[in-house]
Amino acid sequence: MSRRIIPLILLVVFTSAWTAAARAENEGLADLDRATALKIKAQQQSELNEAIDLFTSALKKGLDEENTRFAKLLLASALCERATLASDAAFARGPADPLWTNYRTLALEDLEKAVEIVPELPDALLVIARLHRLPGGDRRRAASAVESALAVQGVDPRVRARFLMLAVEMEEDQAKKLKRLDEAVELSGSKIEPLRARGMLHVAMGHAELAAADFARVLELDPENVETYEEQAQVLIALRRFDQALVSVDKASELAPGSVMPLAIRSQIHAEMGNLEAAMHDLKQALALRPGNTYLLLLRADVYKKMNDLDAALDDVTRVLRQNPDLPQARNLRWSVLLDQRKLGQVISEMEEQLERTPGDQDTLIQVAMLYTAQKQPKKAVEIYSKVLAGDADNLEALQGRANALLGVGKHAEAVADFNRAMKLDPNDSNSLNNLAWVLATSPNDSLRDGPRAVTIATRACKLTDYHEAHILSTLAAAYAESGDFDAAVKWSTKAAEAAKNDKETDASVRESLKKELQSYRRRQPWRERLDEGLRPVDSSR
Repeated sequence: MSRRIIPLILLVVFTSAWTAAARAENEGLADLDRATALKIKAQQQSELNEAIDLFTSALKKGLDEENTRFAKLLLASALCERATLASDAAFARGPADPLWTNYRTLALEDLEKAVEIVPELPDALLVIARLHRLPGGDRRRAASAVESALAVQGVDPRVRARFLMLAVEMEEDQAKKLKRLDEAVELSGSKIEPLRARGMLHVAMGHAELAAADFARVLELDPENVETYEEQAQVLIALRRFDQALVSVDKASELAPGSVMPLAIRSQIHAEMGNLEAAMHDLKQALALRPGNTYLLLLRADVYKKMNDLDAALDDVTRVLRQNPDLPQARNLRWSVLLDQRKLGQVISEMEEQLERTPGDQDTLIQVAMLYTAQKQPKKAVEIYSKVLAGDADNLEALQGRANALLGVGKHAEAVADFNRAMKLDPNDSNSLNNLAWVLATSPNDSLRDGPRAVTIATRACKLTDYHEAHILSTLAAAYAESGDFDAAVKWSTKAAEAAKNDKETDASVRESLKKELQSYRRRQPWRERLDEGLRPVDSSR
């Protein structure tokens, strides 16, 4: 045998082996070619179905690395295309259609397969999230789909902005919402939706100035956006820029002359400015357009209350409660009117009846407790506050209320413990600071008094209130007296008396008490709270 023949035979054997291996590696190539051609020309779902089956078959039979990647991309694309038919039907028809859940199920099956094959498909993830946001969907899967989409790199900025807006809808943490809205605003260019959404979030977070700025930008982009003029007006009311608010609401009224909302908002502006007749005029016009409207009746009841026409206010609230017996705003306004009529006992009775229907209503429980404190029934108040705190140990209002009520039953140590807890929850709450300092400075219980600490806490309360509140200045004076610095006590007690004199709303009995405190400090005597029965509670003004 020639020596040349051996290499030639080896070459033939090697080539045959390589060709067989290549064929084995690409046995699905024919199906891939047919599937690709079908997908390109597919006009009917049956053709798309066949293409999907062929792509699946090609991958199962085997393809090389490059063709596998290509087939997976086309299969995912075909699945998304087929899912579009079902998802469009699901979004268009809604839950009222008996076949609606079938459409959603079919769409989700294809979309989940698509993102399993190719995880980085932002459009598919968006539709998955939207479908799960519909009634009966899996909210956790919606959230995870959005997070997966946001993790995809290189997505078109405006598409990413859509994902951010969807994420905002599902997010409960306001700080996280704001962070995502900031990015959405930056990415979306001249889109008004993220700006409006951020403005509304700023309203919810109490950032009125920032909300006003966002609404102003929206109106620059869309000068005929009626809803934004209305929202801007309400923010300007919160900022007490009433003249600007009137300009905004007048523009809204001009753009939507038959709309009730601008009239309602304008009535609020007039009421805040003290123009009660003008407010009533706007409400009369609004109610002519929407007779018996709950919102308008409550607004009018509030205006009547401000006008001291309490019977008329009660009539409007009663009309609302006939239509909506469980409307909290109406109940609260009714109780407020009854309190103005000095019907405290009736209010307590109605609140207790309400609590029989809604025993877990913390707001009403706290209101009842406050009224019992006002009625000089601190034991009942303590019981109710304790009930609230048993279910919500960090309820600041209940802690403060129970502390004040505990003073009324002579339990200063327990009151101090509650004030300390309240102060930890909100170190800048001037009421808790003031009341704690007062007890530390004036309690007859020698073991509880702590003059230096009382000075520190009362000083912080004074700073928080710009040294304007007479009762807090009085507390600082008592703290200095307990510390032995009677010159400082006289100084701050004098300032407290002057502040009370300049405040028309300060009760005469409070002014008299402040005079007695000043006289005590001039005699170089600290102030003590005493009663024949235990300890006097801190005055509600404190």
